Amino acid sequence: MTGGARIIRVAAAQMGPTQRAEARARTLDRMLALLDQAAARGATLVVFPELAFTTFFPRWLLDGAELAAMFEPAMPNPQVQPLFDRARAHGVGFCVGYGERTTEGRHFNASILVQPDGSVLGRYRKVHLPGTVAPRPGARFQQLEKRYFDYGDLGFPAWRAGRAWHGAITGMMICNDRRWAESWRVLGLQGVELVCLGYNSAAYDPNGGEGEDAALRTFHHRLVVQANAYMNATWAVATAKAGVEDGAGLIGGTCIVDPDGRIAAEAATLADEVIVADCDLDRCRQGKSKMFDFAAHRRPQHYAPITARAGVAEPPRDAE
Repeated sequence: MTGGARIIRVAAAQMGPTQRAEARARTLDRMLALLDQAAARGATLVVFPELAFTTFFPRWLLDGAELAAMFEPAMPNPQVQPLFDRARAHGVGFCVGYGERTTEGRHFNASILVQPDGSVLGRYRKVHLPGTVAPRPGARFQQLEKRYFDYGDLGFPAWRAGRAWHGAITGMMICNDRRWAESWRVLGLQGVELVCLGYNSAAYDPNGGEGEDAALRTFHHRLVVQANAYMNATWAVATAKAGVEDGAGLIGGTCIVDPDGRIAAEAATLADEVIVADCDLDRCRQGKSKMFDFAAHRRPQHYAPITARAGVAEPPRDAE
């Protein structure tokens, strides 16, 4: 264990594949077992993957009752309450991703952060939705997040946790959010010390083609988490749902990354697995007070294009 007074023992609860036909009760039992393992190892925060209670359903063209069953009408609700109850009994908090259906009938790819006393610290809705609305003709697997989810409307908030987590400034992201530097920097500008990130990332090019394989996609995953943890001087807990779901591969790469961008703990499988690290929040001070002292070194007057437009505007060509 590293020294210092502000240490949280954090667990990443990687999940192996959840097949489309798998009973929800079976999936919940797996999550409870992972929670038990994390608690037995002394963790007080457990980070589960994106859409943890279901298969990664945006790869399918679904409708009707099957699609409706992929969403949670409230969080918690009777189907997932045992996770909340078990966590509170252990004195462990958790972050978990799920499909959210609001009372107004909107749908989000969401996550929730629950403290060890059972109180909800924060809720987040995925901002960067990949994929398409319409199915791609001829594709074996689809990426239909834009079809099933509304864009997140809560931004990237950070929250100050309670005493059990030493007042940690905490934020959440979901999957594709981690590939966008803006996600991290907005959290960094709030002094974030711990980022909870769940993902379900394809082990193939989800947009078609042969340009990406599992190794390259795993490399890119680690690259963005490590680089952005360093550039924002924060711990990051990145948790996968991994393995092969109904023939569709998902990368693993579950890891806990320190504020210097180094991997502190890493999963070794593509199955259900718990990894643990002691996260000393005071180690964030080095980066935040020196290289990435934002108040001293940032020059936002030169960053206008980042928020002024979404697409690329190339410089003009020389006249021929």
